[in-house]
Amino acid sequence: MPPRQWTFLSNHAHVVIALAKKPDSRIRDLAEEVGITERAVAQILTDLEEAGVLTREREGRRNVYSINAKAPLRHPVEAHRTVGDILRLAERASRR
Repeated sequence: MPPRQWTFLSNHAHVVIALAKKPDSRIRDLAEEVGITERAVAQILTDLEEAGVLTREREGRRNVYSINAKAPLRHPVEAHRTVGDILRLAERASRR
């Protein structure tokens, strides 16, 4: 039996991390980077905006996203942490 595929972070976290690196990413680019469909990315962006994690601003023909690093994480186990904590962790990991 092949090993199950799973990750520690959700696709929502992966999208936020990708946007932190490139705030003007297109949905297509995010889908490719995260490994999910464009439709899934669009829904995640909506979720994140509704939760106050992201704001979207139109610049020309593109959307540019700003991340609210102070937004708390949603699960009770990690609610004492913020989106910024995840971004700092991802940044440190990428430097190694």
